[in-house]
Amino acid sequence: MTEADQCHITTAAARTAVQGFVFRRLDYCNSLLYGMSDDLFRKIQSIQNASAPLVTGTRRCDHITPVLHQLHWLPVRRRIDNKIARLVHQSLAGQTPAYLADDIQLVADTDRRPLRSAAVRTCFVPRTHNSFDDRSFSAEGPHVWNCLPPHLRQDMNFARFQHHLKTFLFGC
Repeated sequence: MTEADQCHITTAAARTAVQGFVFRRLDYCNSLLYGMSDDLFRKIQSIQNASAPLVTGTRRCDHITPVLHQLHWLPVRRRIDNKIARLVHQSLAGQTPAYLADDIQLVADTDRRPLRSAAVRTCFVPRTHNSFDDRSFSAEGPHVWNCLPPHLRQDMNFARFQHHLKTFLFGC
């Protein structure tokens, strides 16, 4: 084995390393980044964009969006939406701690009158009074959930929901 051969790692090993080191840091508490300014999002997105060529071996001058699609990596903003939507789904199914589940209520459960939105599992979005409140899970969770298509909100199977959610977010 030559010295040049010892410096190369397989694509699978590179992908595992990036997912283990980079994505763990990007995903740690990333739901707190909801509502962050576009300028800050671009800085965080650049970390993911710099990681993709490490895995695929593409050049730095190549367009990165097709590479992210090839790797099935959601952009950072969509990763946050994905995480929040999964937390809301689990909250509605009673699979989260009470402090999260209590923040998510369906319109059908909060209103005495039957509404059309109750049939498509729409969440009640509480009124907030400042931008800090807008970024709380009790406000952002229902907002993200209500932006999902109705057929996605109906799916009660979590594994199937995750698959369809990621497919939907790739199309956004």
